[in-house]
Amino acid sequence: MKKYFLKSAQIALVLVYLVIFAGAFVRLTGSGMGCPDWPKCFGYYIPPTEQSELLFTAGKEYDKGQVIIKDEALLVAKTDFVAQTDFDHSNWDKYTKHDYAIFNPLHTWVEYINRLVGALAGIACVITFALSFGYWKEKKKLILMTFFICVLMGFQAWLGKTVVDSVLNPFKITTHMLAALLIVAFQLIVIYAVQKDRKPFVNNQKFNWILIGSLALTIIQIVLGTTVREHVDHISETGAPEIMWLQNPTIAFYIHRSFSIIVLLTNLYLFSLNRKLVLGFTKLNWVVFLLFIEIVSGISMYYFDFPFGTQTIHVVLASLLFGIQFYLILEAKSKKVFL
Repeated sequence: MKKYFLKSAQIALVLVYLVIFAGAFVRLTGSGMGCPDWPKCFGYYIPPTEQSELLFTAGKEYDKGQVIIKDEALLVAKTDFVAQTDFDHSNWDKYTKHDYAIFNPLHTWVEYINRLVGALAGIACVITFALSFGYWKEKKKLILMTFFICVLMGFQAWLGKTVVDSVLNPFKITTHMLAALLIVAFQLIVIYAVQKDRKPFVNNQKFNWILIGSLALTIIQIVLGTTVREHVDHISETGAPEIMWLQNPTIAFYIHRSFSIIVLLTNLYLFSLNRKLVLGFTKLNWVVFLLFIEIVSGISMYYFDFPFGTQTIHVVLASLLFGIQFYLILEAKSKKVFL
């Protein structure tokens, strides 16, 4: 079991990042309500591809929980039955969690794939938990940690449900994102705990504290970014063209933009300190590289009216930056990792 544990944990981490990417792509394409119910999609395990599949059809066999769209509302089948020629309201309940009843095949399948990747990530986490029992004698805390990750994945799935039920409430979307980063953090702790060839690093308290501060700045910047994104989503939903999305930005945008300079300067100082003191933290090269790409993507969104894909890149790079910075902290505090 030990033999496969690290690989399983790494695969689970990659899948969690794929979930973050898929979630960002869902928001980019406006597909958040592509599946208006949860965990099924319009009452199906495999969603429909055409509008006609969601319309009432005489003679069709309907299963309990199956959904149709009628009179711009979602109706849910009460039981299994075969539809008669005339529509019988007694066979249906109105979907009461929200009143969103629009079918768009692209949105539906983008959201469905997002959920599918999430399910795969959850399965990978459960497999990792099962394999963790190979460390029963030497690292019992590792078993608890992997179990906690499974709990967090379940919580994340429930959050996804609440996001859909709330018709994409901005606060719940932000919470959903932060929960994903928390899962990433715990996955990295697990992976680092079983690494056999840990490279020794020079311990420098000043560097360590600034490194922790830089991670805190990144988290603040991510939260500010989600606030800006909420404003952009609100404007875009009105049908306004991209050129108007940041025409009248909120104060959060200006804070987010200015705060990026603080984040960059802090990490450049860490980069310089690492080289000057020969501490050996080579992953700081990736931190600086990701920051520059992140800033470039932010600039392109503002000055070039949100080129396709830049929003997704911006979100995914921020989550990658968080992961690398967190792993750097684990390396810097290697003797204090509790697993």
